[in-house]
Amino acid sequence: MKYDNAMSTRQIDSISLPVTSPGTQRQLKVIRYGNPGARPSAYLQTALHADEIPGMLVLHHLDGLLYEADKAGNVSGAVVLVPVANPVGLSQYIRGHLSGRFELGNGVNFNRNYPNVTDEVANRVSSGLSHAADENVALIRQHVSTVVAEHPAPDEVSFMRKTLLMLACDADICLDLHCDAEAVMHVYLGTPLWPDAMDLPAQLGSEATLLAEVSGGHPFDEAAGGIWWSLAKRFPDFPIPPACLSATVELRGGRNVSHGLARRDADNLFRFLIRRGLIEGDPGPLPELLAAAMPLEGVDTVQAPCAGVVVYLKEPGDHVTAGEAVLEIVDPWSDAPDSSVTRVCSRVSGVMYSHRSDRLTRPGQTLCRIAGADPLPDRVGVNLLSD
Repeated sequence: MKYDNAMSTRQIDSISLPVTSPGTQRQLKVIRYGNPGARPSAYLQTALHADEIPGMLVLHHLDGLLYEADKAGNVSGAVVLVPVANPVGLSQYIRGHLSGRFELGNGVNFNRNYPNVTDEVANRVSSGLSHAADENVALIRQHVSTVVAEHPAPDEVSFMRKTLLMLACDADICLDLHCDAEAVMHVYLGTPLWPDAMDLPAQLGSEATLLAEVSGGHPFDEAAGGIWWSLAKRFPDFPIPPACLSATVELRGGRNVSHGLARRDADNLFRFLIRRGLIEGDPGPLPELLAAAMPLEGVDTVQAPCAGVVVYLKEPGDHVTAGEAVLEIVDPWSDAPDSSVTRVCSRVSGVMYSHRSDRLTRPGQTLCRIAGADPLPDRVGVNLLSD
């Protein structure tokens, strides 16, 4: 497709990251549609975990849909796309293998440790809040942008985190596109967004929706959206709505990369943006929600009790019952074949939505995740995300 900007509002910005060593500099590419400051606004990024590829192809196809809509004058809001959110991770090849989940310099997950500006924003808005929700939203957005801009960013990765949050913190909708190892489509949302955000997983065909107010580690989606319900708790006498629908969308598994799937996902995101008022048009009927939302505290993260070869008895998308065996671990070193197999069972009834792609495990590794309806005692009050 040839892009003629004379017929479109489409603009491309390039944001340079700080030089990390002589002779090297990386950049973020930002694609914008619509008029700056228009409402509603949406921010979509992908490849924050740089070795998670499906979202790059999805945003490629979404960009094409937005371009055609924009040429027709149908973009009524503002849309920002960042098709490669982590050029640092994208450069981390080790003996031919892309390792884009953790920063090699310090081992920190690229989707953790985003600036938490809640305290500073609370201090600045406390005397200006009113009993009008729209006025509070405008005031908070103004100060969030200012405080994030003032946040120190002494190195390349912290500057990248700050820049991504700056692009997202003013948006009405913020979608961070990821994928799992082997998985069905699933979505992570802040609990206060439910059920108003139900149209997102319904439109995407999500087979599991996981809810949490605080999942741990301050990932990108909570940095962008969580400040709203945090401030609402601090100032209960003033109306502060969850003004940013912020979600992590897991686009199935890492090998689910095809034009067919990407076009379908892009079309569903496009229809979601139409339904949310950013694009003029008919989104069609909202698909039925495939699965009820579950608390992230109710997810059984099934861990390996021993080392060996993993044989899955259930696949992503399968429904299981509590006590049912979901996998076996075979010990190839065992002297007794009749005792070399360890069966591992689910603690919850629900849907298995992801499992590892590796088939050799060590004790303690998380092998699969099953979404259950009730919080598990060992999941309450702890970090709900694995690195």
